[in-house]
Amino acid sequence: MKLAIDAMGGDHAPKEIVLGAMKAVREFPDLHIILVGDENKIKQTLTAHERISILHTTEVILGTDEPVRAVRRKKTASMVLAAKQAADGSADACLSAGNTGALMASGLFVVGRIEGIERPALAPTLPTIGGEGFLLLDAGANVDAKAEHLRDYAIMGSIYSEKVRGIAKPRVGLLNIGTEEKKGNELTKYAFDLLKNTDLNFIGNVEARDLLEGVADVVVTDGFTGNMVLKTLEGTALSMFKMLKTALMGSFTSKLAAAVLKPNLKQLRNTMDYSEYGGAALFGLKAPVIKAHGSSNAQAIFSAIRQTREMVTNDVVGLIKKTIEETNPIKIEQ
Repeated sequence: MKLAIDAMGGDHAPKEIVLGAMKAVREFPDLHIILVGDENKIKQTLTAHERISILHTTEVILGTDEPVRAVRRKKTASMVLAAKQAADGSADACLSAGNTGALMASGLFVVGRIEGIERPALAPTLPTIGGEGFLLLDAGANVDAKAEHLRDYAIMGSIYSEKVRGIAKPRVGLLNIGTEEKKGNELTKYAFDLLKNTDLNFIGNVEARDLLEGVADVVVTDGFTGNMVLKTLEGTALSMFKMLKTALMGSFTSKLAAAVLKPNLKQLRNTMDYSEYGGAALFGLKAPVIKAHGSSNAQAIFSAIRQTREMVTNDVVGLIKKTIEETNPIKIEQ
């Protein structure tokens, strides 16, 4: 199995990308990694390994670049070349911690959509209190959505959760302002009708306040709402840990308590750190495309590589394609 990785994307590239890749090939004997980027910079960290190769390029898409324009103009950028490897079959999948918008554009314009999927979805796995996590899609690939798109998100998310996360009959929830069937706007009402007529384990509407309790394994919504949920959860977690640190460092007594609680606090932090669950998958494309967090360290990159490997091993893209082809959509005029 071959994975193409944008070695120059992310806040800590290429060092942490390379370290994560080296850990992955040690862990998985069937894995070959193509690091795409500046060979001289990559070799400053990379030690000799027969299952890591380098595709050299010095062009990089920056975080400040306008995504679509950058993908079209910077045709030899590390991210674009990694996507091309997945598109032409030189690699089974690609991964980047770089510009999110540019990676989505690379997925659309370079890798291409699965026939029958109108809108790909960005799907991170987010933490829950119990540590199981839940898949959220769409988390920002598309600001607007139709009910049919949410149905497709549910299908793709359910397949991924079953095959990669090992969840039998994943519970699919529709994010809404209430749990009652007739709650919500026109989009959610139509989406509810579509979802209840599928073979999915659809449990109905779920509310945002219950997400961290693990109310569902797959939560579907439009990209505008999903992105706000993602950033709210991320910001709340960071703020809570800052407040906790301030409280525990406020006095000599609290510092002693902090020393005793340190192992438990570290475990709590790891439970709520969504980078431990891997990257955000772009579902609906012809090959697996994974977006790792921009601040990913070597461990987070390793987690994203492990996730990508599982997607390829379980042929998630093939199963999505087959299911979409077999789905007889129930058309509801909006």
